[in-house]
Amino acid sequence: MLKKIEAYLPKNEQEEMDRALMLDFLRRHDDAYLRTNRLAHMTASAWVTDRTRSRVLMVYHNIYDSWSWCGGHADGERDLLQVALRECREETGLEDVRPVTEDIFSLECLTVDGHEKRGAYVSSHLHLNVTYLLEADSTAELHICEGENSGVRWFTPEEALRASTEPWFVRRIYSKLNDRLRELCRSGGWGAGNNER
Repeated sequence: MLKKIEAYLPKNEQEEMDRALMLDFLRRHDDAYLRTNRLAHMTASAWVTDRTRSRVLMVYHNIYDSWSWCGGHADGERDLLQVALRECREETGLEDVRPVTEDIFSLECLTVDGHEKRGAYVSSHLHLNVTYLLEADSTAELHICEGENSGVRWFTPEEALRASTEPWFVRRIYSKLNDRLRELCRSGGWGAGNNER
């Protein structure tokens, strides 16, 4: 994973700065893939699109009280694509979800405010996050993951921005992911139905 992050070409200043922080942290902390590192740890997220690239899948995340992407902790797993796939399946109930490409879609360091989880306080920390572009059938049945989310729904990319109540995510992350998805469709790289599996 370290080599993949090293090889990733940042697309903007945010990714450039966050990639440097992430690489420095990974080189210094053997436990970076475990949430027992209470300062920061690796996570993976998924920007899930349908085959037409006209809709994205969001979950209503209970802790953040907002519509958001799928994702979660590495918990020792160093293949973060597998983490993104696992989390997407768990949070949405989708069984057939697959990578559009195995390449990293974006990088970001995310602040997590202190919160309660399963009756215990979790201190504020950083999520060193790798995002992947995944694809699923928008007609497949969806299920919530009780205890984590209270809704799962397809949105147009523009609706997804309006649905989220986290301004920083909308401005810095979700807008970036939507822009990247549009660019890829225009370029024919990972456009509608053009899956690089």
